[in-house]
Amino acid sequence: MLPEKFFLGQNYPNPFNPSTNISFGIPEASHVTLNVYNSLGEEVAQLANREYSAGSHSVSFDASGLSSGVYFYTMRAGKFSTSQKMLLQK
Repeated sequence: MLPEKFFLGQNYPNPFNPSTNISFGIPEASHVTLNVYNSLGEEVAQLANREYSAGSHSVSFDASGLSSGVYFYTMRAGKFSTSQKMLLQK
């Protein structure tokens, strides 16, 4: 079943160490970018930057090279943009 609207789910597990999964859904084929930022707003990882078909998707994030703390991930697809917070605990 296709999502009725764009969504970005909370990562699971959260807090995490060292990897987590992030799910998102898009109601139509779209170019999706999914980036991770530290608390200073600096990009630390790019998890997605490509065309996705309509439906639900999931990407994994391995943060073994990062220090403990709060990180933010932002999804952009067409005119849709949203962010979520996650906690890396080592």
